[in-house]
Amino acid sequence: MEVDINGRRIAVDGDHVTLEELLTREGFTGVGQAVAVNNCVVPRGDWNSFAIADGMKLTVIRAVCGG
Repeated sequence: MEVDINGRRIAVDGDHVTLEELLTREGFTGVGQAVAVNNCVVPRGDWNSFAIADGMKLTVIRAVCGG
């Protein structure tokens, strides 16, 4: 299947991939992140059970410190 992450189309291996697995595979690890799938925010507590499907559009936002 293929999904879009922040405007980049990627191929995803596997039939039952969770949002958490996909984010880890793509290097989105750590704290301070929020994810929207098809313009709907997915709570962090749901990432390990949220199933990825073909054609989904993900937006990953990382908080940064600064002044």
